[in-house]
Order: sequence, then C-alpha cells, then structure tokens
Amino acid sequence: MTDRDEAGDMTDQEETADVTDPGEAGDVTDRGEAGEVADQEKVGDVPDQEANEPKARRKPSALGRIVFLGITALCFVYLYNRLNGAAVREGLSLLDYMSQVFSNVDWIRWLLLMMVYSLLYFAIDTLVVTRALNWFIRDIKYRDILPIRASAYIISIFNEQIGKGAMAYYLNKRDQVPGWEVGSVMLFIMFCEVFYLLVWATIGFFVSRDTLPDEFGLIPPIALGAAVVLVLWMLYFQGKIFPNNRLRDKRILHAFKLAKPWHYGAFFLLRSPALLSAVVVYTIAMNLFGVEASFASSLGYLPVIFFAATVPTPMRAAAITSWVFLFPDNVGQMAAFGFVQHNFFILFNAAIGLLFWRRAQRDLFGR
Repeated sequence: MTDRDEAGDMTDQEETADVTDPGEAGDVTDRGEAGEVADQEKVGDVPDQEANEPKARRKPSALGRIVFLGITALCFVYLYNRLNGAAVREGLSLLDYMSQVFSNVDWIRWLLLMMVYSLLYFAIDTLVVTRALNWFIRDIKYRDILPIRASAYIISIFNEQIGKGAMAYYLNKRDQVPGWEVGSVMLFIMFCEVFYLLVWATIGFFVSRDTLPDEFGLIPPIALGAAVVLVLWMLYFQGKIFPNNRLRDKRILHAFKLAKPWHYGAFFLLRSPALLSAVVVYTIAMNLFGVEASFASSLGYLPVIFFAATVPTPMRAAAITSWVFLFPDNVGQMAAFGFVQHNFFILFNAAIGLLFWRRAQRDLFGR
C-alpha cells in the first residue's frame, strides 16, 4: 500500500474535520479523530469549490518590504563603490570600464551554453515537481506538468513563490487537485531545496576549502546543526516525538506527514544533476568572461551563491554582490557575469514558458 493510499484510508475513516485555520495558505484545516470536533464546522458546510481552491496569499508586511529594500540598497551601494573604484584604478570612467568588460566576452559561445543549460534545468526541475506530486498526491504524467511548470517561470520573474502558487491554481482547475495538497508539495520542495544546497555547500567546502574565503568555514557547523534539525523534523512528522501535538495534522503539512526518509534522499538525487551541470556551465562561463575558475572552486561557491539568489532583490542584486565579494580581483568581470548569468536564466526560462502558454490556457479555459 502506498503512502497516499494510507492517507486516503485514514481520511475515509474520519467523519469530521476541524474548522479552517485563518492565515494558513491553501485552505489549511486540522484533521481530527472522529467525534473530537463534533461541535465545530464540518467540511460539508463549506462549498466544495471554495474548499479546494487555493486561497490568496497574504500581502508582504511593510516591515518585510523595508528589509528587502534595505538589502537591495546596500547591494547597489556596495556594487557601485567597488566598480567605480576599479574603474578609477584603470584610469577610466565607470561607463568605459564596464563597456570594456562586456566587449571582451565571447557572447555567441556564452549564449549557446546558457540556452542548453536552461533547457536542461527545465527538464530536471519538471521531473522533480512531477515525482513529488506523484509521491504525495496522485500519478500525473511528466508531459502534463511541462506546460504549468514552464508557464510558472513567467510569473517567477517577479516572485518565485507566486509562481508556485500559480501551479497550485492550475492543478486545482485542471485536475481538481485540492489547492492545499499542491501547496503542501510545493512547501516540501522548498524545504528540501534548502537542505540540498546545504549538502552540496558542505561537499564543496571540503573539496575546495583552500580556495574559499575564511567565512566559508562556518558551513560545516551550520550543516551539522541542520542535520540535527532534519532528523528531529522527520521524527516529529512520523509521530515519534511530541505524539500528541496536532500541528503535524495541518493540511498544509500533508506532504511532510507522508514523507519517509527515502523521499528526502530521492529529492537530493533527482535535483543534484541541476547543481552539477551548473558547476560545469558557470565555470566555463566565468572563463568566457576572462576569470580563471576551476570546477572544484565553483562547487564550493555555487551553492552559497544560489542561496543568495533566493533573496528577492531586483535583478538578483544579492547574487551579483556575492560574486563581486568572492572575486575581489575581478570586480568588473564578476559584476557583468553575475548580472547577465542570473537574469538571462530567469528571462530565458520565461521564454520557455511562453512556448507552453497556449497549452496552459487550453488546459485551464478550454481555448
């Protein structure tokens, strides 16, 4: 019997469900034992369509916007000061300095390299999403996930998490999959991505520690602490610790309750080809920009850079700043490299999404 079958059997045995918990994404509700919530609202009291559709996400708080705007401002100030200083040392204006940097790049080879990488990433990313949906919800074919995964890249230009919310809406409309179930799987994917990057950051540290800044020495103890957290996390959702705590029964945590240790390992194996291909592509690309780099050193840098890229700053300013910080002798080259590398990747993925846009519209609206 599969994990989803077990979950379905339990659901069939339950006669009632807890009241909807305001503030949780995607119609989050507690599953109670039969008879424990007789005095609360039942699922039947809520229209089916309303119960299944993902709810609108909360708007970011003013404090959150201020924090990210502050980070963005600091990144741009840092970049300007470093770039302008490098230009002055070369006896050039900032504009002439950056024009010289861009003119020395073999753009044709770089473009072909990035197009191949983006297509490969799209294939791997879609595979990861498909397998996760199959593990915890139902069997959905890879080719049926392609249009929504691609179309979500368009929205991800502005916000990656909204893109994942669009996937939940799409699957709810097309396959009648409850929004909270898809939201739970997306949450599982985001959670696993953190640990996947941390594992590779740790491997990269031990492979190339001699070429890394001293600050990277924090990676092993952070990884050790994260490993403890992950073990406790899995034990909690298996009911081995705090067995009477009801948080694990929240619908938005559905995937974590079904997940076994092998699911986390399988996610790492499925996602890892994307990181390893990035090591190859980014190393070649850096050399095209006139910066000497090796595969070993790139393995040490890239997971940390990808962490920085998740910070929602305009034009991936946090990631660009990280490249400049890590390569102080190649300020102009790394600023140009970081800018075009990360932003081309996002925009090309969105272009892939446009190719699937008509298919996605047809699936959703029948036209």
